[in-house]
Amino acid sequence: MNCEKLEKDLIHWLREYSRKANTKGIVYGLSGGIDSAVVAVIGKKAFDNNSLGIIMPINSLKSDMEDAVLLANAFDINYITIDLSENYNDLIKKLEKNKNEMAYANIKPRLRMITLYYYAQNNNYLVSGTTNLSEYTIGYSTKFGDAAVDISPLLDLTKTEVLEFAKYLGIPKKIIDKKPSAGLWEGQSDEDELGFTYKELDNYILTGQGSDEFIKKVEHLKKISQHKKHMPEKFIYRGE
Repeated sequence: MNCEKLEKDLIHWLREYSRKANTKGIVYGLSGGIDSAVVAVIGKKAFDNNSLGIIMPINSLKSDMEDAVLLANAFDINYITIDLSENYNDLIKKLEKNKNEMAYANIKPRLRMITLYYYAQNNNYLVSGTTNLSEYTIGYSTKFGDAAVDISPLLDLTKTEVLEFAKYLGIPKKIIDKKPSAGLWEGQSDEDELGFTYKELDNYILTGQGSDEFIKKVEHLKKISQHKKHMPEKFIYRGE
């Protein structure tokens, strides 16, 4: 992968998209993970002070917030911290009790989405997503949560490619080496939840190769997540 060319092209793409949208820059969630770190560094290079990272803990690990601050300080990135824990806790107290933990967990990225769009509108920014190609392929995102964005700079890069690009950008090793996690609950790991590694998934995306059982699982995930990749379906009354 030509990281130097990728950096140049990505910065140009961000600036051109923002210019055409008549906006000044971008805002994004700064989680302390590798994907948001790459978006943060590229956003800083593209827009300088018109790039804002928002750290939005919701009963989150202290180490994740520390990693987010570490990244921001290393690259002189504008950021603010808005703790949404109280808002989340108050909301779930008002909801019907159930045993579906994901129903609770997915509230978190949706609260963060609301926060990002507030700051986007307030500053005339675009909301930038941090989803990569690996996650997008299998629909590993929350509909109208972290999937609700204006632009997706990493959507054509696999997780493996994001890691390579992160090393080129000089992102701290601590962030590069940490276990991928969506931070939905304490101890949550992307690969443990999915039941396979990003390396396996990326190899299949790029080569089409994998065990029969693995391919069947990935294709099933792709099928059931199609609704996340399109605008809402509408009933056609008057015909085409």
